[in-house]
Amino acid sequence: MLKCLYLSLPQFKKYFMETFYLLLVIFLFILAIFDLSVGVSNDAVNFLNSALGSKAASFKTIMIIAAVGIFAGATLSNGMMEVARHGIYQPQYFYFSEIMCILVAVMLTDVVLLDIFNSLGMPTSTTVSLVFELLGGTVALALIKIINTEGALQFGDLLNTDKALTVILAIFVSVAIAFFFGTLVQYLSRMLFTFNYKPRMKYFVAVFGGIATTSIIYFMLIKGLKDTTFMSGEVLAWVDQNTSKIVWGCFISSTFIMQILHWCKVNVFKIVVLLGTFALALAFAGNDLVNFIGVPLAGYAAYLDYISYGGTVSPDGLLMTSLLGPAKTPWYFLIASGLVMVIALFTSKKAHNVVKTSLDLSRQSDGDEAFGTSPVARVLVRTCSNMSSSILSVVPESVKQWTDKRFNQDEIILEKGASFDLIRASVNLVLAGLLIALGTSLKLPLSTTYVTFMVAMGSSLADRAWGRESAVYRITGVLSVIGGWFITAGAAFLICFIVATIIHFGGTAAILAMVGLAIFSLVRSNITFNKKAKKETVSPTVKKLMVTEDSDVALDLFREHTRNELESVLAFAGEKFDKSVHGFMNENLRDLRKVLAAIEEQKFHLRQVKRIGTLGVTQLDRAIAVEKGLYYYQGNDFASEIVFSLRRMTEPCKDHIDNNFKPLSDAQKDEFGKMADEVITFISRCMLEIKRNDYTAFDQLVEKAVSISNALTQLKKNELKRIQGQSGSTKVSMVYLNMIQETQNVVSFTSNLIKVSRKFQME
Repeated sequence: MLKCLYLSLPQFKKYFMETFYLLLVIFLFILAIFDLSVGVSNDAVNFLNSALGSKAASFKTIMIIAAVGIFAGATLSNGMMEVARHGIYQPQYFYFSEIMCILVAVMLTDVVLLDIFNSLGMPTSTTVSLVFELLGGTVALALIKIINTEGALQFGDLLNTDKALTVILAIFVSVAIAFFFGTLVQYLSRMLFTFNYKPRMKYFVAVFGGIATTSIIYFMLIKGLKDTTFMSGEVLAWVDQNTSKIVWGCFISSTFIMQILHWCKVNVFKIVVLLGTFALALAFAGNDLVNFIGVPLAGYAAYLDYISYGGTVSPDGLLMTSLLGPAKTPWYFLIASGLVMVIALFTSKKAHNVVKTSLDLSRQSDGDEAFGTSPVARVLVRTCSNMSSSILSVVPESVKQWTDKRFNQDEIILEKGASFDLIRASVNLVLAGLLIALGTSLKLPLSTTYVTFMVAMGSSLADRAWGRESAVYRITGVLSVIGGWFITAGAAFLICFIVATIIHFGGTAAILAMVGLAIFSLVRSNITFNKKAKKETVSPTVKKLMVTEDSDVALDLFREHTRNELESVLAFAGEKFDKSVHGFMNENLRDLRKVLAAIEEQKFHLRQVKRIGTLGVTQLDRAIAVEKGLYYYQGNDFASEIVFSLRRMTEPCKDHIDNNFKPLSDAQKDEFGKMADEVITFISRCMLEIKRNDYTAFDQLVEKAVSISNALTQLKKNELKRIQGQSGSTKVSMVYLNMIQETQNVVSFTSNLIKVSRKFQME
């Protein structure tokens, strides 16, 4: 800083501008680190989904293989960097300051947008984000330039429309292509191997493994090697001249190796899945690394061009023609990016959240569905069902019977806890890897997320995983994810357009404001996600329950889990009842809204508890499963009814206060306030009985429930007398009577809950 004191005004201006833009480039790289982290969280589903869903190996092994694939792929991605340099905009018509404005807006938008989708557990496309952010920022600056030049420049001069349309079409066409080939290849593979694939492995598995391995080697290595920074021209020329020999050599040798492994009792499909996981992780890094570091590298190249003039040209007077040249990414940037991606893969909790969404939509069995139903999904299911019936009506009966035998799911071979089998996992990985690598070799930044997700959905459809009990939920889920993709495109374009415009006119102050807003958004998102993750964390008791094979141990764990959950429900009920009553009495609208929001979360939690309980019942001995299972479900139903009663009590109270109607009278507050304290005390005593697993005061609690209910009935009579005497507001009387009725329900269901809990815990 002292150096600035001895500089002339032109020198100071030059020094300041160079320092400012250097800091801006450094900031772009810092954002790139965050972007790599959130990008890996989003895209981990692409290469982990099949291996984790089929339980092909331990979690640790799968993660290590994926990490090696990511690191290797990062070194092969140089050829894709040109998309961020001149794939969307025409840099020769933009000044250095304008290019930096676009790039900063793109990175700020990208980090925040991807983090939001990761927190929601929705897989989105980092490629679509990048392309539409570049489009949004470019259109914003293009409009400003067209206005300033009074029409001397046109959109065709500033926007690389041909390349942009090619990229966009390639992204969205890949969705249909991936779904079609995923369905077709999986159908043929299932017809060949069936669900009971082991007896048929001796005939086809070596050839299947050989084709899969050869395909992976050809597309991942031969097509990718030509863009690396360390391959000599002689080696590349030799590979190009001998491609067919290499392919046939790989096929013969890999087929032979797969046959040897099969004879050695090694499951070849597991080898293919793990090899496919490596290949898809490699393809992800090779194809998608541009989405994370392409923009900072473009900014870095632009900065180097700017300082090469030694301050003789201003940032507003230097056109970025240099960005038209080919990208030559230094190897150390690629290696550093690979390391950041590997670290993010192992440390990201949000990655698991996104993987769960994809597995829920593609698992073979029915179960608790993550999505509801929608009118569009119901129409699609009904239409497809009618079409299927029409087609099957003309198919010979013998053909239908033979086909049904090939798709007999009763013979399915699944690893314990797997969502689908190894056949489908192999198809998902190999086919997705081929399509993505093909796009990479053609310099088309296909969306890795779109391709892998749609291949997985197509293969699950072909596998008849979308049965009549689940099809409408799965289709709703798929449509929700696809809808999210279009939202990504629109949001990326619009937000980047706005941010670029603000930065252009606001300068340094606007950049600082946008940075602050981005940091606030990221911090808030992570705090919210961590709170949500804590609520959804599976307890150690449940984990032990799911793996134990001893029925007696399972019963003890099941009882402990039930006590913990019922205690939690009653603690929730007591707290929210108290907050709801006093919120209404004190006309605190905010507290009532918080209670309703908490009730919605609790309802969702109870559905999860019921699902876990269903799994817990399956761990019990058949002789006691029926009796204890009945008590468990009754207890869960009573717990749900307590929560529903709280909602029915709180909603009218919230609406009453929201409309600014008359509050409760002093007499109503006094008489109900005393009863509310008794109800809270009663709930607390019941909670302690369940927590201690000691029901010595059971009879007293039942008597207390009857006493409270009778007292509440008397309150209703008193209020009806007031209504007849026309003293007070009719509206508030209706809400008051509803409060009394729902409070009686809470007491009654709590009493029933402790009765059922006592029976469930008894030997």
